[in-house]
Amino acid sequence: METVPDFPLTDSASLSSDMPSAPSVSNGLVWAIACQPGHRPVRLDDEQIVHALDGGSPAGPESWVWLHYDIVHTASRAHIQSIPCLPEEVRLALGSTDRGTNVEAEGDIVYGALPGFDDAMSEDDKNLSAWRFAVLPNLLITTRRQPVPALGMVYRVLQRSDSFDSPAEVVDYTLLEFADTVRRNIAMLDDKLDRAEDLLLTLDQHTDFGRISGLIGRVRRRSTELRRVISPVDRIFHNEDLELPEWAEDDIRDRSQRQIHAALDDLLALQDRARSLQDELASGQAEETNRRLYTVSIVTTLMLPATFVTGFFGMNTGGMFLASGELGTVEAGGICFIFMMITWLLLKVMKLL
Repeated sequence: METVPDFPLTDSASLSSDMPSAPSVSNGLVWAIACQPGHRPVRLDDEQIVHALDGGSPAGPESWVWLHYDIVHTASRAHIQSIPCLPEEVRLALGSTDRGTNVEAEGDIVYGALPGFDDAMSEDDKNLSAWRFAVLPNLLITTRRQPVPALGMVYRVLQRSDSFDSPAEVVDYTLLEFADTVRRNIAMLDDKLDRAEDLLLTLDQHTDFGRISGLIGRVRRRSTELRRVISPVDRIFHNEDLELPEWAEDDIRDRSQRQIHAALDDLLALQDRARSLQDELASGQAEETNRRLYTVSIVTTLMLPATFVTGFFGMNTGGMFLASGELGTVEAGGICFIFMMITWLLLKVMKLL
């Protein structure tokens, strides 16, 4: 789950109700850190945040800044719209509430929106959301409306001394974590298909087709949701018109492209298997229906002679055969049985049974 960092921001960076006058640079700020390879991240105060947003270089060689915003409130979105070092279209993209996926490049800036999962406890309950980013050689700004566990995980990785060399690696690592979560989802969906396949392979008169259909239906619904999110990301990285800056090409495109494409391949294979099992289920249901109709047809055919006999003796006419004897009912029943046996033998001879 994405949480507030282990080390707090400065007091002025907290969202406090006793600061209503001027919008603070920390409006909606979840964390603000300066990172340097081989060192633990350092929290930034308001003055350092302003310096970074003005396009200033962070202190220390090879260091870079990561600012992460929660844009659920209008005040934080208004603050993002006033960041001086970003073009207007980038600021609009960071404050957008759309769930679309896109990656754009303008000069040395790479920005866009990428998918992520929410912080639901169960993998089955995880919903898809979006987070937005703008990355420069020494500055990364990310925004979200709901907590994105992948970003929190990357933040915790930064708490160790093996910090990333550039902010582009944060985007890449977050995408890799998203692809890994997708693969865990695919593995769970594959387990559900295994259970459905086991039930289909042991097909008998006690097979619960409703349960099998429910398992396959949940797998197809979830896999469709994942594919609708992963496919646009895969298309983005295969888009030849997307020209990323040289400093971000290797970190963002190459590794992420392979992992996202591999996850999409696994998802497509899962969907093919689900469709195959759906066809097999339909075949099994049709076979069961035919079996039941066959049984009903045989019973109906066997009862036809009895129906004829009972109809014949049910006529209210004079001189009815066997009407005067004391064993007329027994004799009529015997006639019905004889005709049923004759019908059964005829069906056997004609190989209908």
